[in-house]
Amino acid sequence: MKLRIGYIAWICFVISSCSETTLVKPKSGPPAIRFVSIEPKVVTEFKDSIIINIHYEDSDGDLGTDDPDLEQLTVQDLRLQTADGYHVGLLAPPDTKLSIEGDLKIYLKNTFLLGTADEESTAFEITLTDRAGNKSNPAVTDQIKIIRE
Repeated sequence: MKLRIGYIAWICFVISSCSETTLVKPKSGPPAIRFVSIEPKVVTEFKDSIIINIHYEDSDGDLGTDDPDLEQLTVQDLRLQTADGYHVGLLAPPDTKLSIEGDLKIYLKNTFLLGTADEESTAFEITLTDRAGNKSNPAVTDQIKIIRE
């Protein structure tokens, strides 16, 4: 009798512990970026290049493209009204859903003064758009100074 009750209890436990397995798809959405650094802090117009470093994270890994005509990175000099667009190469294999993160270096050359003053300050606003059209949060750099030679 004890054996029978134990056997029934074991069967009830096994049956109650079975559950349906559900596959969880990676969360899809916009990439996230944050400003890391900008160098140098003082640049001579038309002479020095600027290097901006941003950190990116994307839950489905659809950043960048192999089409060089598509511009997925925008950088706006905050003294100006419009942003410049740049191509970003594939950051993960196409047709995969991988969570990715890393650093991206942006090289800007030929920065110039807008007015007649001998120096101006500016910052840059950066956004990154994935292949699905999701736009990241804007990341704003620290201020830099542009000087006349």
